[in-house]
Amino acid sequence: MKKILLSSIIIIIGITFIGRLSYLQIFSFSADHILEDPAIKAVYDYPERGYIYDRNGKLLVGNDPAYDVMVIPREVKALDTLEFCRLLNIDKEKFIKKLRKARIYSPRLPSVLVHQLSKEDYARLQEKMRRYYGFYIQKRSLRYYDTNSGANVLGYISEVNDRDLAKNPLFVQGELTGRTGVEKVYEDTLRGKKGIQYIQKDRHNRDIGRYKDGALDVQPEQGKQISLTIDKELQEYGERLMHGKWGGIVAIEPSSGEILAMISGPTYDPSLLVGRKRSKNYSKLHYDSISKPTFDRSILAEGSPGSPFKIMNALVALQIGAITPSTTFRCLNGFYVGRTKRGCHCGGGIRNLNSGIYKSCNAYFAGTFRKIYDNFPTTDEGQDVWEKHIKSFGLGNYLGSDLHTGRRGRIPGKAYYDKWYGDNRWSSSYIISNAIGQGEVSATPIQLANMTAAIANRGHYFIPHILKKIEGKAITIQQFIEPKHTTIDKKHFEPIVQGMTDVYKKGTGRWVQVEGIDIAGKTGTVENFTIIDSVKTQLTDHSVFVAFAPVDKPKIAIAVYIENGYYGSRYAGHIASLLIEKYIKREITRKDLEKRMLEKTLEHEYAKPYSGEEFKINERVW
Repeated sequence: MKKILLSSIIIIIGITFIGRLSYLQIFSFSADHILEDPAIKAVYDYPERGYIYDRNGKLLVGNDPAYDVMVIPREVKALDTLEFCRLLNIDKEKFIKKLRKARIYSPRLPSVLVHQLSKEDYARLQEKMRRYYGFYIQKRSLRYYDTNSGANVLGYISEVNDRDLAKNPLFVQGELTGRTGVEKVYEDTLRGKKGIQYIQKDRHNRDIGRYKDGALDVQPEQGKQISLTIDKELQEYGERLMHGKWGGIVAIEPSSGEILAMISGPTYDPSLLVGRKRSKNYSKLHYDSISKPTFDRSILAEGSPGSPFKIMNALVALQIGAITPSTTFRCLNGFYVGRTKRGCHCGGGIRNLNSGIYKSCNAYFAGTFRKIYDNFPTTDEGQDVWEKHIKSFGLGNYLGSDLHTGRRGRIPGKAYYDKWYGDNRWSSSYIISNAIGQGEVSATPIQLANMTAAIANRGHYFIPHILKKIEGKAITIQQFIEPKHTTIDKKHFEPIVQGMTDVYKKGTGRWVQVEGIDIAGKTGTVENFTIIDSVKTQLTDHSVFVAFAPVDKPKIAIAVYIENGYYGSRYAGHIASLLIEKYIKREITRKDLEKRMLEKTLEHEYAKPYSGEEFKINERVW
C-alpha cells in the first residue's frame, strides 16, 4: 500500500511539473505575458500616420521624421547626469522629474524622456547614446502641413495621457493620438498599427537576439491615406478673406452633402501645434479668451440666423396653406405688436411673397408668422407643427455628420415657452421675433449652410460630411448617401427660389452679383444685444448671408456669418459672392472687391468692450 501511495505521489508530482512546463512553453507563449519576463524587452516600430489629401488630390497633411529619447528605468545605470542633461538640452530638475514619472508608469516599459528631437540634435546624439544604459532613441513621425489653413478641420495630434493609457491597453506612453478634427474622428484609419520586436537578453542584460526567432514579433501596418471633401484652394482663400474678422463660413455641395470649406475666424496655422513648442503654443491659443482661435465658430457658434430664417417661415406657411405666393401684407415701415411698433427697412408698401423676400420685409414675415398660428385652434398645436417643419431642415438638432464636435442650435417648442410664460398663457405675438430669425431661434453656420442646400435641392439634403475616400476608394457610408427629405412639398420651393434669385437681381443683394453666374441668396442683419450693468445694450449688428449657385444646377451652397459685420451684404454678402466665384470659375474677376475684402478688418469692432458677449446670453431681442 505504501509503495502504491509513494508511486502515486511521484506520478502526480511528475505530471504537475510536466503540466507547468507545458504551460510555460505553450500557453504562456503569447505577447500578453511576454513582457513580464525581465529577460525580454520590446522594441516598437511606429508606422507613418496616413496622409491627408483634399478632394482634388492635393496634399494637406504629410509626415516629417522625429526622434524621442526613451528610457527604461530598470536598465538605467550610473551616469554623469549633468553631461547627459547638457546633451539633451534640459535641466537636471526636469530630468529627475521625468525619470521618476517613468518609474511610476513602469520600471520595465519604455517612457519618453525628451520629445521630438530635431534632425540636428538626433545626428549629434546618435553616437553618444550607447554610453548611457537604459536610454535609446525612438524614431517617430510628426505631422507636416502643406497648408497654413484648415486647423479647425484637420485637428491636431498629441501624446497620449494617463487617461488614454487607462482607456486603451494598446497604447504605450509616448505614442501620439488625434485630439480634434479629422485626426480624432479618423484616428483608427490614420494611425496604422505599430510593430513590435521582442529581444532576448542574457544575464548581463546584453541583447542576444530575437526571442523565439521572432515568432511573436508583429509587423507594423502603415496608416491609411484619406481624401477629404474639402477644396484646399477654396479653404485657403476663405481664410484669407476672413483675416481680421470673427465668424464662421461653411460651403457644401448640395448634391452630395460634401463640405467644400469649413472656415472659422480667427484661426491659426496648424503647424503651431507640432514639435517641442506645441504645448506652449497650445496654451497661448487655448487661453486666448478674447478672440478664441481654438473655438470653431463654423460648427459651434449658435447665433440668431436673422433674415435667412424668414424663408423657413414662408415655407411652413405655404405648406399648411396659411398663405399663397400672392398673399399680401402692408408694411408701414414696420409693424405693430400691440401698441409697440417694430421697425423695417424695406421702404414700406404692399408686399407679396416675392417682394417680401427680395426686400427682406419684416412686416410681411411678421404677418406670415401670425397666419401660421391662426391656422390652428390652439397656439400649442401651431407650435408643434411649426417646430416639426423647421426641424426637418436639420435645424435645432445635431446633423449626424462625421465632424468631431458640434452644437444643436435651438428651435424652441411649446415646452420652452410654457416654462417662460405658463401653459396656454402665450400666443404668436409673444414670440414674434422668431418671424425674422431673432428671438429664441439660433443656428450654427453649418446648419444654415445645410438649410440652404435643402432649398437648393428643392426639399432634401444629404448629411454634411468631410470624408471622401480611404486609400483611393470612395466611401459608401449609408447615412451620408441617403437623402433626408424635408416635410415641405417640392412645389413650394419654386416661389422661394425665385425670391432668393431676385435678392441678387433687384433686392438687398444686388450689389454683390457675379457676372455669368445665377445666384439665389438671402441677406441677414442680426441685431446684437448684450447685458451691460444689468441693462440690455445694442452692439454692432452681425452680417449674415446664405446663397447657392448656379440656381438651376447648384454646385455650392454657402452660409457666411460675420460677427459685428454691420448689415448682410456689407461683409457676409461680398465674401459669399467671392467664394462662389472662386469655386465655380476658379478665378476672381472683381479684383477691386477682392482687394477690399482682403484688406478690410473689423478689429476696431472687436476691440470694443463686451464684444462677442452676445453668444453668452439668451438672445430675447424684443
